[in-house]
Amino acid sequence: MESKERILLLIQEIENHNFNYYIKNNPSISDYEYDLLIRDLELLESKNPNLIHPNSPTQRVGGQTQNGFESIAHSLPMLSLSNAMSEDEIIQFDKQIKRTLNQKNEVEYVAEPKLDGVAVEVVYKDGQFAFGSTRGDGVNGENISLNLKTIKSIPLKLRNHLDAPNLLEVRGEVFIRKDDFKKLNKSQSENKKSIFANPRNCASGSLRQLDSKITSTRPLVINFYGCGMIDGKKIDTQFEFINYLPTLGLPANPLIKKGKGVDFLLSYYNEIDQKRDSLNYDIDGVVFKVNSFNLQKKLGNRSKSPRWAIAGKLKAEQGTTIIIDIVPSLGRTGAITPVAKLKPVNIGGVKISNATLHNQDEIDRKDIRVGDTVLVQRAGDVIPEVVKIIVDKRPKKTKPYKLPNNCPSCKSEVKYIHDEAVLRCQRSYNCPDQQKAIINHFVSKNCLDIDGLGEKLVEQLINKNIISNFSDIFHLSFNDLILMDRMAQKSVNNILESIKKSKNTDLWRFVHGLGIKNIGQNASKILAKNFPQIETIHNLSIDDFIKIDEFGEIMAKSVFEFFNNQKNINIINRCLQGGLKFKKVSNIGNKLAGYIFVITGTIDGLSRSEIKSKLERDGAKVSSSISSKTTYLVSGNKPGSKKIVKANQLGVEIIDEKKLFDLISVI
Repeated sequence: MESKERILLLIQEIENHNFNYYIKNNPSISDYEYDLLIRDLELLESKNPNLIHPNSPTQRVGGQTQNGFESIAHSLPMLSLSNAMSEDEIIQFDKQIKRTLNQKNEVEYVAEPKLDGVAVEVVYKDGQFAFGSTRGDGVNGENISLNLKTIKSIPLKLRNHLDAPNLLEVRGEVFIRKDDFKKLNKSQSENKKSIFANPRNCASGSLRQLDSKITSTRPLVINFYGCGMIDGKKIDTQFEFINYLPTLGLPANPLIKKGKGVDFLLSYYNEIDQKRDSLNYDIDGVVFKVNSFNLQKKLGNRSKSPRWAIAGKLKAEQGTTIIIDIVPSLGRTGAITPVAKLKPVNIGGVKISNATLHNQDEIDRKDIRVGDTVLVQRAGDVIPEVVKIIVDKRPKKTKPYKLPNNCPSCKSEVKYIHDEAVLRCQRSYNCPDQQKAIINHFVSKNCLDIDGLGEKLVEQLINKNIISNFSDIFHLSFNDLILMDRMAQKSVNNILESIKKSKNTDLWRFVHGLGIKNIGQNASKILAKNFPQIETIHNLSIDDFIKIDEFGEIMAKSVFEFFNNQKNINIINRCLQGGLKFKKVSNIGNKLAGYIFVITGTIDGLSRSEIKSKLERDGAKVSSSISSKTTYLVSGNKPGSKKIVKANQLGVEIIDEKKLFDLISVI
């Protein structure tokens, strides 16, 4: 294919993807695949500069201004960033900076996660919110002031506004946290509304609502990271600017750091790559900026991107593949979940061959079929899911998929319970696969924590009819275990010792291990705190459970139904007969009631989870973020500067390790 023809085809393909993503809010490929298309076009155009088309995606910054919003000009262009697709390209970026500046000394940079959201500009005049806009084409954006005003993390009046610049044009990224996105989609599903493809897609669509009342219902947040014009305040560096933002009430990302040289760039790049899965928001890379504003001016800009900054792209968290088969999977609560068997695809360095399809309603809504080409996404340790199908790649003669009417394990009839969207097997105690899942949960680290009882051993014990439910674990003998595959005397003794140790446990661990539907770890702790005797829980009504703080009707009903099932009571009693006992709870459990703690840094001799456990034991709550309701910020070794700054802003008392231990032992 000739270069001219290839360039025109790439332009058309990229523009189609732009339209699907920005206008239709319906992405058709992953971000990583899109970046590779751009890269291919850039390479072809660099080799054939005479073939560069004025409408090429490489010749503009962003998407078109959407009809329905007033066009508004940026004082300074909102440029996009060029991409580094590997560590080698990050190294080349640093070399180019030093070469352009003609200096041998290491350059100081500021590094930050590249949030996967929507870029906006918010303008403050005399400390007051004036207007806000999207990036648009980089020169002109869309006036979305009314929608931005609905975002609670955007102040309408700056803190210390009397000392604020006369004019401040601040740029940031609007996004949705992962947990908020899950809640939103759950609500959408319950109300028979469309499910959003991903958080960025949802954020983009929310900001482009012509009715700001709709925007206000979406859990949008913002992090600010850059500036346009500033009048009335002298700021010399990017890092100074970032630290200045919180003093005005403007949120910035707490993971932003500064450092010198390429070693810092690569170290930060790998650090964020490792943290990516644990973050409560999506990122698609890291951003590196020369720290000094004077050096930024010297380096200048290209037509569409600054020379002083670059985006280091992380490995893809989305990819396209083909559904080979759809099979029903059985969970420990009897829920039947359809799972897509995929042609293996590498996403974020992990080979993905399975993806959840959630339920029959979701399959019907997306019209997912065996043989379909699909967009798959992976987020953290969450099971990968099918985002959408690529309709134009569907083979002929495909058929809609329907879940079977019978349990894949015990073959009993499956049913919908109440208003649930999932099918469930009703034969909990007579369903082998269900019991395997229940037992594996019971022995897991956050429940009874029985070391050595892995999934394969549990499966053997069930298949050989040595155990049928988790109560049988407390009655296992040496002779039972030594007969299992790959079991030596030492291994058996270790398992028996671990079982013996587990017999003296916390009530909440046991309650959590019971696997009660809708009752997780936190709810188990609340239940055990309110009713420290297992016998008490047996005789409570639904109303008794509803009265518990943080308990709702659904949770109350789940607990009530579980403890009013005689089979469950028999299993609990058999656990007690096997020697299970619960640790006594101290009577001082409310001495920190009403206190809210936030911890930053490390505490000598104790892990974060141990500190949390001790504080919760005494009635306190431990939060990950500071608010006006926070009682104390505990500052350990190497505390986070953002939390310190915010604590000072809000007047939250900062205490050290000694004061923490005094509170735990004295109050």
